[in-house]
Formats: sequence, structure tokens, C-alpha cells
Amino acid sequence: MAWHELGVFGQLTPAWLVSVVLAVIGIGLLLILLILALIYGSLWFQAFMSSARVSIWSLVGMSLRQVNAALIVKAKIMSVQAGLGPERQTGITTRRLEAHYLAGGNVMNVIMALIAAQRAQLPLTFDQAAAIDLAGRDVLDAVRTSVYPKVIDCPDPRSGRTMLSAIAKNGVELKVRARVTVRTKMETLIGGATEETVIARVGEGIITSIGSSETHLQVLENPDLISKAVLNRGLDHATAFQIVSIDIADIDVGQNIGARLQADQAEADTRVARAKAEERRAMAMARAQEMKAAVAYNRAQVVLAEAEVPKAMSKAIREGRLEVFASRN
Repeated sequence: MAWHELGVFGQLTPAWLVSVVLAVIGIGLLLILLILALIYGSLWFQAFMSSARVSIWSLVGMSLRQVNAALIVKAKIMSVQAGLGPERQTGITTRRLEAHYLAGGNVMNVIMALIAAQRAQLPLTFDQAAAIDLAGRDVLDAVRTSVYPKVIDCPDPRSGRTMLSAIAKNGVELKVRARVTVRTKMETLIGGATEETVIARVGEGIITSIGSSETHLQVLENPDLISKAVLNRGLDHATAFQIVSIDIADIDVGQNIGARLQADQAEADTRVARAKAEERRAMAMARAQEMKAAVAYNRAQVVLAEAEVPKAMSKAIREGRLEVFASRN
């Protein structure tokens, strides 16, 4: 069909039709850009004014990947404004922040930990912080503990015990409560033992140190000897903490366990001796009864033998083997 046969549209030329199509496409693109500007414009402008490199298309991709774009932009701005360094040095890129978010990590906690570590001049990279966060540890609390050591009680009050019980060589019981000051070791935070292990090791060291003392008076005179002995054991090996100090907060004298054990042993020995004496008495009584029975048996044998004498005499008389001698006057 020819163009002049299209009626009103017969006046349209191919060039004009192309222009109309391009205009429609341009208007559509402008509408899309306007919509994107309305939705993401504030976030993009905020990142742009903060020198954080986040493109509008990255924001669109975050929405499609169900990533909290506002959180990622805020974290990126914090890292830039805190002066952590360029992306190629710190590795804090938009894509890596998204990946950590999608992996279930706490993005803001990681960025705040990195800022705190930089202020405290601690060697901590984004990869280390992200790994610690994904491992289930509070990386921000770990950095704070590394900067400001924390104090833990030994024994742990949550266990229901308030004092450690130890016995010196002289048998006297000492009840001790210690306070352990620790700081986080970032290099062994992943895979290192927790503070429960540190408390258990310190408690074991205190009990061993007191147990090796000759008397409880030595411990009461110099409680710092326990702290020094425990610190020299290197109890923080393979743990997530470094023991700064061990302080004896309280020490009390308990019972004389040695004397009580000796008394209990003496009582037990007395009972054993009584049992053995009773056993010997019972055996003696049984032996006496046996001897009485033997005497009665022997008497019975004598009686039986006497009863056989008349029988033997009568038999001898009958057989003429018995001679009777009459006495002569």
C-alpha cells in the first residue's frame, strides 16, 4: 500500500516517523530518570557530596538484590569521612559491603570497628573485621576490649560460686576470689578460646599455686606470689585474650581440712581395730565351744570304753582264759 493511500497518515514520512519514535523513547528515558531521581536521588546526592563513590545504577542494583541501600551508603560515607583511606587500599567497596550484608553480617558494626581500630592504631583490615563478624563475634566490642581492657571475675559469678577453694600442704583451706584483667588479641580472635577458658585456667593455676605452698601463712603473707606464679604459666595461650594482670581481690581462711581428714582417718582406724578385735573375740569363743565339744566327745569315748570292760571279762571267764587267784591266809 502506498503512503498516499493511508489517509491522514499518508502525510507522514519515514523520517518524521523515526523522529516520533525517538521522541517517545527519549520521553520514556526521561521519565525513568525522573523516577530514579525521585527514588534514589537523595541517596546518590548524599554520597556524592560526601565523596563516597556510589553510582545511581549501584543503588538500583541494591534494590533488585534486596539490599538496604541507605545502610550501604551510610557505611560508605562513614568510612570515607573517617579517613580510612581509598577503596583500593582499604578494600571497602560498595560491592564488598553488599556481599557482607547479603552474607548476614553487621555492616555498620564492621565499619565502626575499623574506625575505632584506626583511631587506636590497631592493625585491623576489612577482611579480618568481616571474618570476625561473620564468625559470630562482636568485632566492635573486641576492638573496644583491646583498647580498654576489661575485668572478669574468677570464679565466674554466673556459675553460682563466689570463692575458689584451695588447700595448702599443711591442710588448711583458703578461699580466694581473683579479678583478671584481659584485652582482646585480634590475631587469635577467630578460633581462640573464650573467656570461660581463661577463667577456668586462672582458677586451676590459683589452686595449684596454693596447693604447692608449704603453709597457708605463706599465701596470706604474700598473695602476689599467686599472681606471679599464675602469670608465668602463660594461661592465655591459644585464647582470644591477653592476660594483663591477675589481682587477688579477697582471701579467707577456711577449715583445717588436714586435721579433719586425720581425725576421720583415726576414727576409721579405730573402727577397723574394733572390728578386728570383735572378729578375734568371736573366733576365740568359737574355739572355746569347739574345745568343749571335743572334751564331751572324749568323755563319751571313755564311757564307751568302760562299758566294754565287763563284756570282755565275762567273755574271758566263759572261755576259761581268766584265772582267779584266791588270796592265801
